[in-house]
Amino acid sequence: MFSFKIDDKTNLKMLNLRDTEHLFALTVQSKDTLREWLPFIDFTKTSDDTKNFIQSTMKQFSDNNGFQAGIWYDGSLAGVIGFHKIDWNNKSTSIGYWLGNDYVGLGLMTKSVEAFVDYALQDLQLNRVEIRAAVENKKSRAIPERLGFKEEGCVRQAEWLYDHYVDHVLYGMLASDWKK
Repeated sequence: MFSFKIDDKTNLKMLNLRDTEHLFALTVQSKDTLREWLPFIDFTKTSDDTKNFIQSTMKQFSDNNGFQAGIWYDGSLAGVIGFHKIDWNNKSTSIGYWLGNDYVGLGLMTKSVEAFVDYALQDLQLNRVEIRAAVENKKSRAIPERLGFKEEGCVRQAEWLYDHYVDHVLYGMLASDWKK
């Protein structure tokens, strides 16, 4: 099971069923902010919805197709980061992430994404990591930009958010470009 210590206050740990209530509470607490960019928020109505999500991530892990980790800060669940899936044939993956409102601005996500990219490119020996973010989602876009990802283009109408499409900026990092 994946577990990674980032610093004295922050660690990443693969989600499991014991995290259900913590994750559900964090999602509900941050719902208004998260809803702007995450389409699944409106479908998370009960802790059973969160439990089903965690079960799907456990299956993802058992299928060797990536995993989702909780970002823990000072003993509390602060957010989620994960691989959407792993394309083993092309040695590539993409990363998604979100933080609860109380944890924004602490540098947690930059450190977490950096750890995930290290893990993907070094431990899993993948060649490519992608991050997509809505064009207007400045906070999410700042993460790959801060970490030296290359902006590779705009994917038009990439995601349906409730009542409209949003364009995504595509960022890529190659193993040969990642800091050693």
